Amino acid sequence: MVFWHWLVVAAAFAVIEVAVPAMVCIWLAAAALGAAAIAWFAPGLGWEHQALIFAALAIVSVAIGRMAFARTRPQSSAARLNRRAETYIGRTFTLERPIVDGRGRLKVDDTVWLVEGPDLPAGTRVQVTGVANTLLRVAQL
Repeated sequence: MVFWHWLVVAAAFAVIEVAVPAMVCIWLAAAALGAAAIAWFAPGLGWEHQALIFAALAIVSVAIGRMAFARTRPQSSAARLNRRAETYIGRTFTLERPIVDGRGRLKVDDTVWLVEGPDLPAGTRVQVTGVANTLLRVAQL
């Protein structure tokens, strides 16, 4: 293969990366550019050797790219997805309704939550100490 074949492969990978960004094809394009440079400096190299060089460069470039961008990837908010109650642990609220027989209701922002804790009158400041599914455990402050 002539070096410009590898340039075409690099351009194709770059176009794919632009069309469908996945941060993989750009590293394959870099590997193809490396193979193009080697094919340019050593024009007598067989296509089999060029393909092996491309494969090795692709593995190395993808590994380096993953290591380089693994540190900069933002933390996903999916860890708390569908676990909104856990975000209330440690926050304090005022009871709008009393807790009777260990159960009551607490309005948090725009949502009413079922709470569990000691019997307390309305207007008491409470702190969320734990969560069990959709039940908030509270303690008096």
